[in-house]
Amino acid sequence: MNQVKPLAVKQGTKQARFRRQFIVLALKRARPGSGSSIEFLRKRTWSKDVAILDTILSPGSYVIIGGVATRLYMPERMTLDLDILILAQDATSIYKRLKQAGGRQISELSIPGSQWELADGTSLDVLTSDDEWASHSIRTPNYSPDGTPVIALPYLVLMKLKASRAQDLADISRMLGAATENSLQSVRTAIKQYFPEALEDMESLAMLGRLEYEA
Repeated sequence: MNQVKPLAVKQGTKQARFRRQFIVLALKRARPGSGSSIEFLRKRTWSKDVAILDTILSPGSYVIIGGVATRLYMPERMTLDLDILILAQDATSIYKRLKQAGGRQISELSIPGSQWELADGTSLDVLTSDDEWASHSIRTPNYSPDGTPVIALPYLVLMKLKASRAQDLADISRMLGAATENSLQSVRTAIKQYFPEALEDMESLAMLGRLEYEA
């Protein structure tokens, strides 16, 4: 069994303090095993067909993020929203394409981006970024069973660490618990480069995730 070491709650941003408090609490309760079977934990499904995006947006201009993206890396969980990441410099042209396809902008988001309703009723959140990692994530996606580009694991973990909501941290733990050592090393490399202050928290979440797979 992994040795669980207590962590201190460090000062920092609101997200950083919540992330550390979440981990401290989880470590106090952590036990090997899970309420789910190993077969379930290893199951990967893709029940939401999002190929409609490829009929609207240009290849290489976006990646799927959020709850839908996690389906490539952990058991599928229920989510009704579809989220994508684009570069800030492409926002004007992409918004134009969405409107031409019958999409309707609903509102601005509290973070850079906007909420849309597509012609088929799909709720779409479009997040924008001009960060270096965002550009790299769009150039180097993974792909879903229906062929749409999905953000690679290192950058999905990075985004969820930066957001640090309870669901984000739970997703990170489960995704990293199932990751291969090569995948974990890729995540470490990305976090060291783009968000080094969260590296220790990432390692703790990975350890918590691995506990689910222990008998």
